[in-house]
Amino acid sequence: MKPTIECKPDGPYLVKDLADLRDEAGASIATQPAMALCRCGGSATKPFCDGRHRTNGFSGARLGGLPDRLETYRGRKITIHDNRSICSHAGHCTDGLASVFKYGAEPWIDPEGAPLEAIVETIRRCPSGALSYSVEAAPQPAPAARHSITVTKDGPYAVTGSVELLGQPWAEGASPARYTLCRCGGSKNKPFCDGAHWSIGFKG
Repeated sequence: MKPTIECKPDGPYLVKDLADLRDEAGASIATQPAMALCRCGGSATKPFCDGRHRTNGFSGARLGGLPDRLETYRGRKITIHDNRSICSHAGHCTDGLASVFKYGAEPWIDPEGAPLEAIVETIRRCPSGALSYSVEAAPQPAPAARHSITVTKDGPYAVTGSVELLGQPWAEGASPARYTLCRCGGSKNKPFCDGAHWSIGFKG
């Protein structure tokens, strides 16, 4: 069966039929047919839920955050799309290809700043799906990947392989093939990560 993720009201992520759960180093974590993964940030048994959300005031409600808007940066060979509202701030773009993804600059993306192949490789490393691209006006799908969830270091759950997220609206331009889910409890764009783990100093 295709794996699914359900956001329990003000509670954990209920994950079913997922065989591949990994830690930040890529090592496998034992799975069950149904698992409750912490999303309040307070569990003492991370990544699994220990019920702490019932006592720490966790709310799964969206609180606003950045506008859900897809921005487009057109170049001669490639068009880069970006939706800041779902960026998890992993830094693969600005750290990996600073000639294209220019932190603090305006505009912050220069589609002419590097060869096409380097830009494509960098965009494909974006765990949240905030970045995507088109070539000759044709949107390019995310590369195929296994159904998997990775518990990133002090950050979100990185989901790949089109694991079905039940009952949640998708951001403009977002792909179900890869996305990041908040596990610190601080995102304003729940259930998606918005990088809040950096500002609140989340560890776990």
